[in-house]
Amino acid sequence: MRLRSRCPVRSLLVVTKIDINGASLAYDDLGSGSAVVLLHAGIADRRMWRGQVATLAERHRVIALDLRGYGDSELPPAPFAHHADVVGLLDALGIDRAALVGCSFGGAVAIDTALTHPARVSALALFGTAVSGNEWSEETEQLWEELVGEVDPEDFAASAAGEVRFWVVGPAREPGDVDPELIAFAEEMDQRALAAEVALSAVEVEELDPPAIGQLGELRLPVLATAGAADIRDIARLADRIAAEVPGAVRLPDVPDAAHLLPLERPEAVNAALRDFLP
Repeated sequence: MRLRSRCPVRSLLVVTKIDINGASLAYDDLGSGSAVVLLHAGIADRRMWRGQVATLAERHRVIALDLRGYGDSELPPAPFAHHADVVGLLDALGIDRAALVGCSFGGAVAIDTALTHPARVSALALFGTAVSGNEWSEETEQLWEELVGEVDPEDFAASAAGEVRFWVVGPAREPGDVDPELIAFAEEMDQRALAAEVALSAVEVEELDPPAIGQLGELRLPVLATAGAADIRDIARLADRIAAEVPGAVRLPDVPDAAHLLPLERPEAVNAALRDFLP
């Protein structure tokens, strides 16, 4: 499986690429100060952070990365791990430690990075995060069938429309409740992400073993977790579990009238949370 207020639209910066572990990865790099790396959802790319980059760059060096295969990043046919790419990026940019901010799949990559390279991660801010090794509930599987159903996997436009209905609109809202420009942008990003997933299925992607879902108590760093109130319940439950198992983790209240891409849908709330949380 795999937005009612308007989101500020920012032009993409000139695409910068860097060779990481044999792949050319695209990223934006703005500001100065302590480093913050933004990791996008699996239905998106680095553009989903357009409401955060400029604000965070007032106090931080902000790096928004396209994970391998997504957005403007390349996908050589060689085994790799997303969390190893994050550390490779820090190495290449001369950054000893960074706070990782992740949404959905990007949050899972952030957690995996913190578990495998704890000395390199100063904090985790997780918005609607996934966690590697988590299994979706029967409730979520049923919702998927109701809202998405059978879609031709080769029809990226139809698949993206279904995924955006499920994730970005959410089960408790109707498409008319959400800004149509935001829906269109999410569908455009997701079509590219779906193509990325097809390509990734032909490459060996190394997973954390054992997965993070059984290791959350091993995290020893500041952690913030929250979710969109209109997201599927499994996502809020994951935020609850992180707060319960990670020593000292902060569980913020769910963000009202926001679903899975809450940094894109509710940038002001996310920016306020990050200003208070990030060192």
